[in-house]
Formats: sequence, structure tokens, C-alpha cells
Amino acid sequence: MRISKLFGKTQRDVPAEADTISHQLLLRTGMISQVAAGVYSYLPLALRALKKIENIIRDEMDKAGGQELMLPVLQPIELWQRTGRDQSFGKGLFTLSDRRERKLVMGPTHEEVITDLVSRNVRSYRDLPLLLYQIQTKFRDEPRPRAGLLRVREFTMKDLYSFDTDEEGLARNYQKMTTAYQNIYSRCGLPVLQVEADSGAIGGKDSHEFMVIAESGEDEIIYCDSCKYAANVEKARTRAGEACPGCGSSLSSRRGIEVGHIFKLGTFLSEKLGAFFIDPDGVSRSITMGCYGIGLGRLLAAVIENSYDDKGIIWPVSIAPYHFYLCPLYREGSRVSEVAESLYSELKAAGLEVLFDDREESPGVKFNDADLLGIPFRLTISPRTLEKNSVELKRRSERETELVPLDEITERLEVLTRG
Repeated sequence: MRISKLFGKTQRDVPAEADTISHQLLLRTGMISQVAAGVYSYLPLALRALKKIENIIRDEMDKAGGQELMLPVLQPIELWQRTGRDQSFGKGLFTLSDRRERKLVMGPTHEEVITDLVSRNVRSYRDLPLLLYQIQTKFRDEPRPRAGLLRVREFTMKDLYSFDTDEEGLARNYQKMTTAYQNIYSRCGLPVLQVEADSGAIGGKDSHEFMVIAESGEDEIIYCDSCKYAANVEKARTRAGEACPGCGSSLSSRRGIEVGHIFKLGTFLSEKLGAFFIDPDGVSRSITMGCYGIGLGRLLAAVIENSYDDKGIIWPVSIAPYHFYLCPLYREGSRVSEVAESLYSELKAAGLEVLFDDREESPGVKFNDADLLGIPFRLTISPRTLEKNSVELKRRSERETELVPLDEITERLEVLTRG
């Protein structure tokens, strides 16, 4: 992609309305644009990163045995009334009426719809277990949208639902999803802490959140460095400075951003919505359920909160919008333009992801934008590098640069993208 054609412009000033690092940088890089409170447009660079996160999530869900489907955004209010969760979600539900005055919910989550669907398709224990998931837009009428993508009213979420014959089956799938989630965060370059959590309006017996330590986080985490006990303060049995319930060591406290939440739902939804199966003895029993969610936009923002410096974003290679920033300098009256165009074509033909700064701007402007956008590797071509028939290669996360011969650069970059 040529920067001269890229939709979305960088800006030098920090937006006054942005109160977190991720919000500031997503606006300054031209990756998102606010439409209304808690509602954002994703511009091309952000969407590329979001799609890579989506693909990582989809890969891990498929490896765990998940089957992808797509459920409707619009849901009959009667489903929510049958479970009673219209009351527990309260004003957080977006509702509307159709032309016949039938009330509908704009799905904040899909337990009701998926359970109703399973009740129509599962008859026997032979149909179980099931792992069904989707990646889809959700709507929650947050009372105080804030911090850019960290708390919004419209967002993309991966939600998977497990259906088992008993608690043992649920426990196996719960552990399977825990492992899959840890793989997802690792592949996104994001260190997380798994903590005990309150199930809130979702319901169920047990739940865990996956937290990224960050001062911008809304949640307080109580944790133990000795035995790895950790809990959201709402769930914790003790407070910071007190003895750990697991080993007796002193507990600590940090702020965190929730980037995933998993729940053991049990049978309360299946009982209310008629999701039963016939066991080997011919007895009708309630399906045991779990649910597992990741907000993709929040995960994107959390990566930035965890990986930046005073110059801008530092993207992990796995989810960077582009891997290489091609930066020709002092193009006029030199071979720089010709070599840069040739290299750009060569790299694209090799399947490499290149952002080509073809603008007539000063080296300072180009380098500042390269750092701000956080592209993992910068490739600089100038009269000085061409004297040695080379390209200057620099990692975004490091100070040092190196010269790589032009006839070796494509092979070298292919190695870098493979990790």
C-alpha cells in the first residue's frame, strides 16, 4: 500500500478527548474515528490488525474443535424474558420495535439464541459435546463509554458456547478453552493474568477473566506472586496487603484491562429454554453449558496499552497492519525512486506486507510517521545506502540499524516474518 493512497491521516497533536494511551495513538495514527459516544469506525490500518486478531482467534477455536456459525443480531425479547436476563441486563440492553410493535433486542451476547438453536437440533447424548462459536457485532448500552475501544457500545466479539452431558464434560471444555485463550494472547504478543471473576449479568457458577496489567484498566486485581492466586477485587476473598488464601504470602494489587471472560453456566439456561438430551438410560436431562468471550477491539487496544513508547505504537509482528515500512529519502535527482519502486514491486510479488512511503516529505516526517504507526521493520533507501548497494533495516523496537545488500533483502525479510 502506498501511503499517498492510504485512507486515514496521522496527526501530531494528542486529541483532547483521549484519556488513555491506546485511544490517543489510535486517533493520532488515523486508525479509528469516533461516530458517537462509544461508537467508532475502523479505518484500513486498524481493520487489517483487527482481521489478523480475528484469524488467530478463529485458528485457535478451530483447533479446539469449535464450529463457526453466525447468529442474528436481532433477538426476540421473549427469549430474554424466559431466562429473566432482560432484568439482569436492564438498561444495558438496546431494544427496538418492528413495524408490528414486536419488541426486539440488539444482541449484547447470544446465550439465549444459541441455546434455543441447540434445543431444536440436539436430541441424544450422541449429539454432544458441541463447541459452537461466532465472530460478530454486539451492542451494549454502556452508561459511560470511555477510553476509546476499551469501553464501547458497539463492538466485535468472539463468543463460543460449549454444550456437554455433565459437569465433567464442561470442565474438560473449560480447560480446553483456557488453553486456547492463552495461545491467542501469546500469539498476539500480550502477557495476561488469569483471575477469578464475578459472573455478573451473564450468570453461572464460576468464571475467570484474562487481564492485561495496565494503569488504564478499570479493574483492580488482587494477586499473589508466590502461588499465582489472582482474583478480580469483586471476587477476591481478601485485599492487598492481607495474607494469600492459597499460601499465606502478602497479596498485591494492580489495575488491569479485561481481554477475555469465560463462564461455567451449568444448566440454568438450558432448563429455562428447553435444551435437553436423552441419556444412555433413556432419561431426559438438561444440557450443561459454558460460554467464552473475547472482545476484538478491546484486545487491539490492550496490545497498544502494553506495547508503545514516546514515539508511538510498537506492533507485534503477528498482528501489525503491515510488516515493513519502505522509506525512500532524497528521491529527487538520484536512483532512490527507481530502486524504491523496484524493491516495492519485488516485495509485493514475494507476498510481503509493505507500507510504501512514496510521499515527497522530509526524512523527519517519514521517520516520525514510521515510528508513530509502529510498523515492526523500517526499510530506508537513500543515496548513502545506495553507495553500498544496500537497504538500511531497523526494527521498531530497537535503536540499532544494519545495512542489508539489495540482492539479499527479500530473502532476509521473509525470514523475519516467519519469526
